[in-house]
Amino acid sequence: MLVLTRKKGESIVIADNIVLTVLAIDGDNVKVGIEAPREIDIYRKEVIEAIQQNNKHAAMDMEGLKNIIHQLSKHDD
Repeated sequence: MLVLTRKKGESIVIADNIVLTVLAIDGDNVKVGIEAPREIDIYRKEVIEAIQQNNKHAAMDMEGLKNIIHQLSKHDD
């Protein structure tokens, strides 16, 4: 992990097309502005983790549904 210190108004550039700028600092909170191409998705980490967890549960639910259908089809034979 790269750790940098930035002051309000200072920026970090990633891969020539993503700019992170410190907009405000209020105690423990830092407001960061992000400039990036529209095709790059930007999410808060907790949102990505929630999406991944929901996808995992949905996949498990689908697998359970497949098992139930398989069991029911065995009874029809």
